[in-house]
Amino acid sequence: MAALPPAQPATLAPPPSAPEHQQQQPPPPLSKNAQKRLLKQQRFEAKKAEKKAQLKEHKKREAERRRAEWREALDGATEEERSRLIESRREVRRERMEQRSEERGRKLRRLEGARESGQKVVIDLEFAHLMSANEINSLCQQIMYCYAVNGRCTCPCHLWLTGCGGEMGSQLRRIPGFDKWIVEKEDRSYVEALQDQKENLVYLTADSENVLDVLDEKRIYIIGGLVDRNRWKGLTMKKAAEQGIQTAKLPIGNYLKMSSSQVLTVNQVVEIILKFLETKDWKESFFHVIPQRKRCEADSVKSQGAAEEEENVEDNQSESNKECVEVPPLN
Repeated sequence: MAALPPAQPATLAPPPSAPEHQQQQPPPPLSKNAQKRLLKQQRFEAKKAEKKAQLKEHKKREAERRRAEWREALDGATEEERSRLIESRREVRRERMEQRSEERGRKLRRLEGARESGQKVVIDLEFAHLMSANEINSLCQQIMYCYAVNGRCTCPCHLWLTGCGGEMGSQLRRIPGFDKWIVEKEDRSYVEALQDQKENLVYLTADSENVLDVLDEKRIYIIGGLVDRNRWKGLTMKKAAEQGIQTAKLPIGNYLKMSSSQVLTVNQVVEIILKFLETKDWKESFFHVIPQRKRCEADSVKSQGAAEEEENVEDNQSESNKECVEVPPLN
């Protein structure tokens, strides 16, 4: 009987490689200027955290003071006066609840209207594999702020979140009330979700040579959801080129000089777009949103009035995020 040939070991086919823009790559080393910017940003964040803690402590003391005054007023009042005080307080609370309910209703109508005819704005969330856990959390905070600001605007845009799968989607779903948000949520990429409108897709990137003069309501503007883009220069531009999508950049250089790069956070870009939809004025939109620390000295002096508002805008960001969570129908 003839001997059988030895069995060959089974070979497994290599797994399909991910698209080039999604492959894990080690971040390039930071240049000296990038290191300085990072250190400056870290100092700013530390100062901001300290200021936030001070504000929280101040609010806590104020709340304790008001409670003490209320207890003192009740202790020193007769039975009849106490009843009047309690009823008065209940009436104030009822009025406040009615006002909030009316405002929620107005927000719902505005956001539903934006779904029908609002400017489409996509936040591309396909970069989670390039970010750390802290950076993903930071991006989720920015998206919360985007939603809160959009709900307050008189002319809200039609927000899309694409690439919501994986770790990014898990983090977003941890946001209280996220399932009730009036936005389009897609696990698919924007190319797949909006394939019948690909000719209208425009990726907003600071690396584009095309300057955006006006917002075209027929166009769908895409914002890259990537934190710390200094590590990944040109990434969104390269991705758009590979997909055959148009690109454009905001006309920041036409109105002010930036002290560093023209890279903005996701919520800043969204807020600039919202402000332009309201005012049709790029300059006012930029000075209203872009932090004073990112502008050159000359521009900061010219925009002193807008700069005075800037600190309030940044300080209130956490309050806006809280509002986004506290309004159940809009979350």
